[in-house]
Amino acid sequence: MSIFLWGALPYLVIGLLATGLAWRYRYDKFGWTTRSSELYESRLLNIASPMFHYGILFVFVGHVMGLFIPAGWTDALHFGEHAYNLLSLFAGTAAGVLAIVGIGMLVYRRRTQTAVFHVTTRNDKLMYVVLVASIASGLFAKLTHSSLDEGYDYRTTIAPWARSIFLLRPEVDLMAQAPLAFHIHAVIGMALLALLPFTRLVHMFSVPMQYLFRPYIIYRTRDPRQLAERAPQRGWERIDSGR
Repeated sequence: MSIFLWGALPYLVIGLLATGLAWRYRYDKFGWTTRSSELYESRLLNIASPMFHYGILFVFVGHVMGLFIPAGWTDALHFGEHAYNLLSLFAGTAAGVLAIVGIGMLVYRRRTQTAVFHVTTRNDKLMYVVLVASIASGLFAKLTHSSLDEGYDYRTTIAPWARSIFLLRPEVDLMAQAPLAFHIHAVIGMALLALLPFTRLVHMFSVPMQYLFRPYIIYRTRDPRQLAERAPQRGWERIDSGR
Protein backbone atom coordinates (compact mmCIF):
# COMPACT_ATOMS: atom_id res chain seq x y z
CA MET A 1 0.00 0.00 0.00
CA SER A 2 2.82 2.44 0.83
CA ILE A 3 4.46 1.78 -2.52
CA PHE A 4 1.19 2.51 -4.32
CA LEU A 5 0.26 5.62 -2.30
CA TRP A 6 3.67 7.27 -2.20
CA GLY A 7 5.41 5.72 -5.19
CA ALA A 8 2.81 5.17 -7.91
CA LEU A 9 -0.19 7.38 -7.10
CA PRO A 10 1.71 10.68 -7.42
CA TYR A 11 2.65 9.84 -11.01
CA LEU A 12 -0.92 8.79 -11.81
CA VAL A 13 -2.11 12.15 -10.48
CA ILE A 14 0.53 14.08 -12.43
CA GLY A 15 -0.39 12.18 -15.59
CA LEU A 16 -4.10 12.84 -15.08
CA LEU A 17 -3.42 16.50 -14.35
CA ALA A 18 -1.33 16.95 -17.50
CA THR A 19 -3.64 15.03 -19.84
CA GLY A 20 -6.73 16.65 -18.30
CA LEU A 21 -5.32 20.13 -18.86
CA ALA A 22 -4.34 19.28 -22.43
CA TRP A 23 -7.79 17.83 -23.16
CA ARG A 24 -9.58 20.77 -21.57
CA TYR A 25 -7.52 23.27 -23.53
CA ARG A 26 -8.00 21.36 -26.77
CA TYR A 27 -11.71 20.68 -26.59
CA ASP A 28 -13.13 23.14 -24.05
CA LYS A 29 -11.35 26.46 -24.50
CA PHE A 30 -14.55 28.41 -24.00
CA GLY A 31 -15.17 26.51 -20.75
CA TRP A 32 -11.70 27.38 -19.43
CA THR A 33 -13.11 29.95 -17.07
CA THR A 34 -14.42 30.51 -13.56
CA ARG A 35 -17.94 30.93 -14.97
CA SER A 36 -18.34 34.14 -13.02
CA SER A 37 -21.70 34.66 -11.32
CA GLU A 38 -21.08 38.28 -10.35
CA LEU A 39 -23.98 39.31 -12.57
CA TYR A 40 -26.41 37.52 -10.25
CA GLU A 41 -25.00 38.71 -6.92
CA SER A 42 -21.97 40.85 -6.11
CA ARG A 43 -22.24 42.02 -2.48
CA LEU A 44 -21.18 38.74 -0.85
CA LEU A 45 -18.90 37.89 -3.75
CA ASN A 46 -16.86 41.07 -3.29
CA ILE A 47 -16.14 40.01 0.30
CA ALA A 48 -15.79 36.24 0.02
CA SER A 49 -13.80 36.02 -3.19
CA PRO A 50 -10.81 38.11 -2.03
CA MET A 51 -10.77 36.26 1.29
CA PHE A 52 -10.63 32.90 -0.44
CA HIS A 53 -8.10 33.90 -3.09
CA TYR A 54 -5.69 35.58 -0.67
CA GLY A 55 -6.03 32.70 1.76
CA ILE A 56 -5.45 30.00 -0.84
CA LEU A 57 -2.54 31.97 -2.31
CA PHE A 58 -0.78 32.11 1.06
CA VAL A 59 -1.52 28.40 1.58
CA PHE A 60 0.06 27.62 -1.79
CA VAL A 61 3.14 29.74 -1.06
CA GLY A 62 3.50 28.05 2.31
CA HIS A 63 3.40 24.60 0.71
CA VAL A 64 6.00 25.60 -1.88
CA MET A 65 8.29 26.94 0.85
CA GLY A 66 7.82 23.94 3.10
CA LEU A 67 8.11 21.22 0.47
CA PHE A 68 10.58 22.54 -2.07
CA ILE A 69 12.96 24.76 -0.10
CA PRO A 70 15.41 22.48 1.75
CA ALA A 71 15.87 23.03 5.46
CA GLY A 72 19.58 23.59 4.87
CA TRP A 73 18.80 26.75 2.93
CA THR A 74 16.78 28.31 5.73
CA ASP A 75 19.32 27.15 8.31
CA ALA A 76 22.01 28.97 6.33
CA LEU A 77 19.98 32.14 6.79
CA HIS A 78 19.90 31.48 10.56
CA PHE A 79 16.20 30.71 10.36
CA GLY A 80 16.05 27.62 12.54
CA GLU A 81 13.42 24.94 12.96
CA HIS A 82 11.79 26.62 15.96
CA ALA A 83 11.29 29.89 14.08
CA TYR A 84 10.06 28.00 11.03
CA ASN A 85 7.60 26.05 13.17
CA LEU A 86 6.16 29.25 14.63
CA LEU A 87 5.87 30.84 11.18
CA SER A 88 4.17 27.75 9.81
CA LEU A 89 1.89 27.48 12.83
CA PHE A 90 0.64 31.07 12.92
CA ALA A 91 0.86 32.16 9.29
CA GLY A 92 -0.25 28.80 7.92
CA THR A 93 -3.19 28.57 10.30
CA ALA A 94 -4.27 32.14 9.51
CA ALA A 95 -4.10 31.48 5.77
CA GLY A 96 -6.03 28.23 6.06
CA VAL A 97 -8.75 29.78 8.23
CA LEU A 98 -9.04 32.74 5.85
CA ALA A 99 -9.46 30.40 2.88
CA ILE A 100 -12.06 28.23 4.63
CA VAL A 101 -14.08 31.26 5.79
CA GLY A 102 -14.00 32.57 2.23
CA ILE A 103 -15.14 29.20 0.86
CA GLY A 104 -17.89 29.03 3.50
CA MET A 105 -19.21 32.40 2.42
CA LEU A 106 -19.06 31.41 -1.24
CA VAL A 107 -20.97 28.19 -0.53
CA TYR A 108 -23.54 30.12 1.52
CA ARG A 109 -23.94 32.55 -1.36
CA ARG A 110 -24.46 29.74 -3.86
CA ARG A 111 -27.00 28.02 -1.63
CA THR A 112 -29.05 31.07 -0.73
CA GLN A 113 -28.98 32.92 -4.05
CA THR A 114 -31.35 31.06 -6.38
CA ALA A 115 -29.82 32.33 -9.60
CA VAL A 116 -26.30 31.41 -8.48
CA PHE A 117 -27.42 28.00 -7.24
CA HIS A 118 -28.98 27.17 -10.60
CA VAL A 119 -25.66 27.66 -12.39
CA THR A 120 -23.76 25.48 -9.89
CA THR A 121 -22.70 22.18 -11.46
CA ARG A 122 -22.02 18.81 -9.86
CA ASN A 123 -18.32 19.35 -10.49
CA ASP A 124 -18.52 22.60 -8.53
CA LYS A 125 -20.10 20.83 -5.55
CA LEU A 126 -17.50 18.06 -5.62
CA MET A 127 -14.72 20.63 -5.95
CA TYR A 128 -15.91 22.53 -2.89
CA VAL A 129 -16.04 19.34 -0.81
CA VAL A 130 -12.56 18.16 -1.79
CA LEU A 131 -11.06 21.66 -1.48
CA VAL A 132 -12.45 22.21 2.01
CA ALA A 133 -11.39 18.69 3.03
CA SER A 134 -7.86 19.35 1.78
CA ILE A 135 -7.46 22.63 3.68
CA ALA A 136 -9.19 21.35 6.82
CA SER A 137 -7.08 18.16 6.91
CA GLY A 138 -3.93 20.25 6.56
CA LEU A 139 -4.98 22.48 9.45
CA PHE A 140 -5.82 19.44 11.56
CA ALA A 141 -2.48 17.79 10.82
CA LYS A 142 -0.56 20.94 11.68
CA LEU A 143 -2.46 21.89 14.83
CA THR A 144 -2.45 18.37 16.28
CA HIS A 145 1.30 17.94 15.75
CA SER A 146 2.56 21.38 16.72
CA SER A 147 2.93 23.54 19.79
CA LEU A 148 4.64 26.80 20.63
CA ASP A 149 7.72 24.90 21.73
CA GLU A 150 8.10 22.38 18.92
CA GLY A 151 6.27 20.78 16.05
CA TYR A 152 6.52 17.86 13.69
CA ASP A 153 9.38 18.58 11.31
CA TYR A 154 7.88 17.47 8.02
CA ARG A 155 10.87 18.93 6.19
CA THR A 156 12.81 15.80 7.12
CA THR A 157 10.26 13.32 5.74
CA ILE A 158 7.43 14.74 3.62
CA ALA A 159 9.45 17.47 1.91
CA PRO A 160 12.26 15.16 0.71
CA TRP A 161 9.62 12.70 -0.50
CA ALA A 162 7.85 15.45 -2.48
CA ARG A 163 11.10 16.53 -4.12
CA SER A 164 12.05 12.94 -4.88
CA ILE A 165 8.86 12.55 -6.94
CA PHE A 166 10.17 15.08 -9.46
CA LEU A 167 13.61 13.46 -9.41
CA LEU A 168 11.92 10.18 -10.46
CA ARG A 169 13.29 8.48 -7.36
CA PRO A 170 10.35 8.45 -4.90
CA GLU A 171 11.55 7.91 -1.35
CA VAL A 172 8.52 5.96 -0.19
CA ASP A 173 9.98 5.09 3.21
CA LEU A 174 10.31 8.75 4.20
CA MET A 175 6.65 9.50 3.54
CA ALA A 176 5.61 6.30 5.27
CA GLN A 177 7.23 7.58 8.49
CA ALA A 178 4.95 10.65 8.60
CA PRO A 179 1.94 10.69 10.98
CA LEU A 180 -1.42 9.44 9.74
CA ALA A 181 -2.93 12.95 9.66
CA PHE A 182 -0.33 14.03 7.12
CA HIS A 183 -1.01 10.89 5.08
CA ILE A 184 -4.70 11.78 4.88
CA HIS A 185 -3.89 15.36 3.92
CA ALA A 186 -1.53 14.19 1.17
CA VAL A 187 -4.08 11.78 -0.33
CA ILE A 188 -6.84 14.41 -0.34
CA GLY A 189 -4.42 16.92 -1.85
CA MET A 190 -3.59 14.53 -4.67
CA ALA A 191 -7.31 13.94 -5.26
CA LEU A 192 -7.75 17.71 -5.58
CA LEU A 193 -4.95 17.90 -8.15
CA ALA A 194 -6.53 15.09 -10.14
CA LEU A 195 -9.92 16.85 -10.17
CA LEU A 196 -8.50 20.29 -10.92
CA PRO A 197 -8.59 20.14 -14.76
CA PHE A 198 -12.29 19.27 -14.72
CA THR A 199 -13.48 22.06 -12.41
CA ARG A 200 -13.57 25.85 -12.40
CA LEU A 201 -10.20 25.79 -10.58
CA VAL A 202 -8.60 25.27 -13.98
CA HIS A 203 -8.56 29.06 -14.35
CA MET A 204 -5.53 29.19 -12.03
CA PHE A 205 -3.43 28.18 -15.05
CA SER A 206 -4.62 31.26 -16.93
CA VAL A 207 -3.45 33.89 -14.48
CA PRO A 208 -2.51 36.94 -16.63
CA MET A 209 1.08 37.20 -15.46
CA GLN A 210 1.85 39.60 -18.34
CA TYR A 211 0.03 42.29 -16.41
CA LEU A 212 2.96 42.38 -13.99
CA PHE A 213 5.40 43.30 -16.75
CA ARG A 214 3.44 45.38 -19.25
CA PRO A 215 4.12 49.16 -19.43
CA TYR A 216 1.88 51.57 -17.64
CA ILE A 217 -1.19 52.86 -19.44
CA ILE A 218 -1.38 56.63 -19.14
CA TYR A 219 -4.81 58.22 -19.31
CA ARG A 220 -5.02 61.92 -20.21
CA THR A 221 -8.08 64.06 -19.84
CA ARG A 222 -9.19 66.37 -22.62
CA ASP A 223 -10.30 69.94 -22.26
CA PRO A 224 -14.08 70.05 -22.97
CA ARG A 225 -13.57 73.34 -24.80
CA GLN A 226 -11.20 71.71 -27.27
CA LEU A 227 -13.73 68.96 -27.91
CA ALA A 228 -16.42 71.54 -28.61
CA GLU A 229 -14.19 73.48 -31.03
CA ARG A 230 -13.05 70.42 -32.92
CA ALA A 231 -14.59 70.09 -36.37
CA PRO A 232 -17.03 67.17 -36.65
CA GLN A 233 -15.69 64.15 -38.52
CA ARG A 234 -17.36 62.64 -41.54
CA GLY A 235 -20.09 60.17 -40.77
CA TRP A 236 -23.64 60.31 -39.56
CA GLU A 237 -25.04 63.79 -39.16
CA ARG A 238 -25.46 65.08 -35.64
CA ILE A 239 -29.08 65.09 -34.43
CA ASP A 240 -30.20 68.49 -33.22
CA SER A 241 -32.00 67.74 -29.94
CA GLY A 242 -33.41 71.28 -29.82
CA ARG A 243 -35.81 70.76 -32.70
